Amino acid sequence: MSLEGKKAPAFDLEGSDGKRHTLAEYAGKTVVIYFYPKDNTPGCTKEACGFRDLHKTLLDRDVTLLGVSRDSLKSHDKFIKDFGLPFVLLSDPETTMMQAYGAFGEKVQYGKKSMGTIRSTVVVGPDGVVVKHWSRVAKAEEHPAAVMEFLQKMHG
Repeated sequence: MSLEGKKAPAFDLEGSDGKRHTLAEYAGKTVVIYFYPKDNTPGCTKEACGFRDLHKTLLDRDVTLLGVSRDSLKSHDKFIKDFGLPFVLLSDPETTMMQAYGAFGEKVQYGKKSMGTIRSTVVVGPDGVVVKHWSRVAKAEEHPAAVMEFLQKMHG
């Protein structure tokens, strides 16, 4: 399922900054939303640190970055503190937002099928339309650089 060219699904979730976040508040901005399975796991940590290292460049381009997982805000706080993450992590324990973005469903790990978070990323343009959708991210540690490359092309 690709969301490219479609209106980004609305969301309303609690963030690690103690505020509720909705898609509407980001109107007029480019937003990168990345979905990941779990705080403090090897792949997710590499991906988060990759985005952390690019965060200043994202800010310079007026891009907002949001990470989303099923983890609790308490878990997010520890993850942010342990790795110095400068961006907001949203908590989606009911997987409502993940399902709307195709980031929750059947996955196969080590030959076993299970339901879970699918590592994926969307770039939502200032008009609220999804301009890029990575529906399955294979290499977590390389992904932030791919996102940055796309944004550079997009912004010229």
